[in-house]
Amino acid sequence: MQNRVKKIILKSRKQVFGDLLGNNPSLFHGQGFEFAELREYIYGDDVRKIDWKTTAKLGRPFVKIYHEERQLNVVAACMMNGSVYFGTARQKSEVMAEIVSILGFSAIKNSDLFSNIIFAERLYQKSRPSKKLFSVSAAVESMMEFDVIGKEGDFGGFADMLYAQVKKRSLLFVISDFIGAVDLRLLSKKHDLFAIIVRDRFEENPAELGYLRLVDMESRKGFEGNIDRGVVERYKKALLKNDEKLYSDFKKIGIRFAKIYTDEDPYMKLLKRMR
Repeated sequence: MQNRVKKIILKSRKQVFGDLLGNNPSLFHGQGFEFAELREYIYGDDVRKIDWKTTAKLGRPFVKIYHEERQLNVVAACMMNGSVYFGTARQKSEVMAEIVSILGFSAIKNSDLFSNIIFAERLYQKSRPSKKLFSVSAAVESMMEFDVIGKEGDFGGFADMLYAQVKKRSLLFVISDFIGAVDLRLLSKKHDLFAIIVRDRFEENPAELGYLRLVDMESRKGFEGNIDRGVVERYKKALLKNDEKLYSDFKKIGIRFAKIYTDEDPYMKLLKRMR
């Protein structure tokens, strides 16, 4: 377990702080700042604030000036119910831990506050907002050590808890496989929401498995039956209906979102979706 935790932390820290992507773009660049004006670059200015388009047009460097700069409060809220104990490439729960690590390091790189929440049928953990690197390591360790088996997800309670517990306006990342009814309308009025859907490709496009015994990781109840073509088609139809409603609701209330599969690189996907 400790080796997996270290691997996640080292990988995401290198991606966020390293030179893998050239100029190290931040996931949160521009968040929490109001643009004021452009002016010519002065020696000592932060090169990250250079407006490259204007610089290219005018032939000399210009920087963007912002006012009313304020510190972001970045919160990674994770629904850690039994359904995330699944994955053909990696477990969904492990991918979620890596996403938390990326968000945490990105917040700290941006000099913002970071906190992590673990929820299932109730609140299990809520860390204090911090700018310290060790807080990200602690969050990843908590995620990886959390036993999701037998935990039933309560999305209604999850949304209510976030509304009550996260008092300061925040950049709130809600991380889940989002299988089930979820209503984030009230939360979206209080916070800047970004939903991260973590899925495995097999759960969206399963094969006919024949006769076998399955266990529901939320209820721990067993099921025996023939997973034939009819069962698979009914399941896929139900999941498609779930997702169509989910995306429609997100669009109506203006929630940005990204879907990350267990065989994908979370950092690259988040960088693309958030910028």
